[in-house]
Amino acid sequence: MPLSAADGADGLPIPRRYWAIVTIGLALTMAVMDGAIANVALPTIARDLHASPSFSIWIVNGYQLAVVVSLLPLSSLGDIVGYRRVYLAGLALFTLASLLCALSHTLLLLTAARVIQGFGAAGTMSVNAALVRFTYPHRMLGRGIGINALVVAVAAAVGPTLAAAILAVGNWPYLFAVNIPFGVAAFLIGRIALPHTPRRSHAFDWPSAVMCAMVFGLGITALDSAGHGAAMSYYLTEFLAAAIAGVLLVRRQLDVTSPLLPLDLLRIPIFTLSICTSVASFCAQMLAFTALPFYLEDRFGYSAVEIGLLITPWPITVGIAALIAGRLVEHFSAGILGGVGLLLFAGGLVSLALVPPHPTTVDLVWRMALSGAGFGLFQSPNNRTMIAAAPRERSGGAAGMLGTARLLGQTVGAALVALLLARYAANGTRIALFLASGFALVGGAFSMLRLSPAGARNAVVPQVRDGQRLTGE
Repeated sequence: MPLSAADGADGLPIPRRYWAIVTIGLALTMAVMDGAIANVALPTIARDLHASPSFSIWIVNGYQLAVVVSLLPLSSLGDIVGYRRVYLAGLALFTLASLLCALSHTLLLLTAARVIQGFGAAGTMSVNAALVRFTYPHRMLGRGIGINALVVAVAAAVGPTLAAAILAVGNWPYLFAVNIPFGVAAFLIGRIALPHTPRRSHAFDWPSAVMCAMVFGLGITALDSAGHGAAMSYYLTEFLAAAIAGVLLVRRQLDVTSPLLPLDLLRIPIFTLSICTSVASFCAQMLAFTALPFYLEDRFGYSAVEIGLLITPWPITVGIAALIAGRLVEHFSAGILGGVGLLLFAGGLVSLALVPPHPTTVDLVWRMALSGAGFGLFQSPNNRTMIAAAPRERSGGAAGMLGTARLLGQTVGAALVALLLARYAANGTRIALFLASGFALVGGAFSMLRLSPAGARNAVVPQVRDGQRLTGE
């Protein structure tokens, strides 16, 4: 289909833009909620399927690994066949896998369905930010990314509550079945409303896709193994295999104009600094999110319900701050907004580590809100900078790196918490909060480096080579 002026010039016209926002928001909500819901329901599912906790964790891990190993390959595929096609295919697969999850009656079937669901989620997440770039006018890109961040925050806050409500009136299969009507609605709307985007004419690089999956799959599995106290020889072997695959992948990608591993984008200083900011910041967030429930229960004796309510101000303020920051980035540098936000984030984390022995609800709520507001102030400007720094036809690669940076930071953060809890049982959670504040400060430093002449530079990336051309979807 030829690329229409409406799809290619500067965002979509109204009201089509609003319908595109709806389908993007629905898919994002389902992907985020599904992770939160599965975590909450894991003990119930394990008990119902007569599975041990150690094996049932693969209901969560299988989903996460599928997402991690396929994000960059699917974002590269989006550059070739069009972002909306990858997005709609991922949405359809996610919805079908939700039905398979609901119908599963053994742990093996449920885990397999969750892996399929993870590949579907990766299809939507890998090109989500790229579609946002083509949906909004350039001047409103920050607002669009801010709205996305608000959707993620609200979904993360509502997910555990929704899971508890569903389990109060029905069995765990309904947790997955609830996705089906929303997935069908999002798919039908998306077919009409999502933008047609430019695409490149080169072939998909299957060997690089396999090597990329090995790098991230083995690397993240090794981090998880190290964090959970596996034998050193086991996780060192995984690290070595990931490193070998990484070297081979980089060598293969060096001379490619549109590499699957976007080395061309990493040559853009402001893009690389934004990626580093993101990895450090999401590592800090996951360190805190994983440690806080244990911290509040062991140190202060709060129940699970109370902990859920006390943490809720965090994602709420993330969403509010991200929405505001999405507008502020139209007038202020992302380097400044990210630096200030991550400084506030670090301050909130330190204040949580220094909570008095007998805190009131207010003592904890304002600390949670400060942490969330600081993180939200960084998130939208940082994401906007990453997406805007890439040429439009490389938006898929930028979106894939955005998701990969987030997942890499979260995985490292979770592994570090597991390691600290194993090594320092009495005080590991408090140490994790201090370490999280350190990662937040590192992220803030990377953000501020974007204010330097070298860090702010947008390198010119070749767009056409050897007869490669842009075509319309």
